Amino acid sequence: MRLLSPGSLLLVTVFAVLLFGGKRLPDAARALGRSLRILKSEGKALRREFDSGREAAGPVAPAERSAAEPDRVVKSAPGASRTDRAA
Repeated sequence: MRLLSPGSLLLVTVFAVLLFGGKRLPDAARALGRSLRILKSEGKALRREFDSGREAAGPVAPAERSAAEPDRVVKSAPGASRTDRAA
């Protein structure tokens, strides 16, 4: 499945040229590219920081986990069978 057909891609291109103008369109594309690079690098840094924090914390013992993260309670709808309640 294609996201944009050739006709809709042409329509988007014409709309962008009309909106920004021929002279400002390369500057707008350059600014968009810079923004995406910054966003990508910040995402990678955040992921590295998160992963290093998880590694430094080490594994969580079952007793600590149950106190920190209580078991999820699932309520069932009236008339639900016993197998429907188990999650």
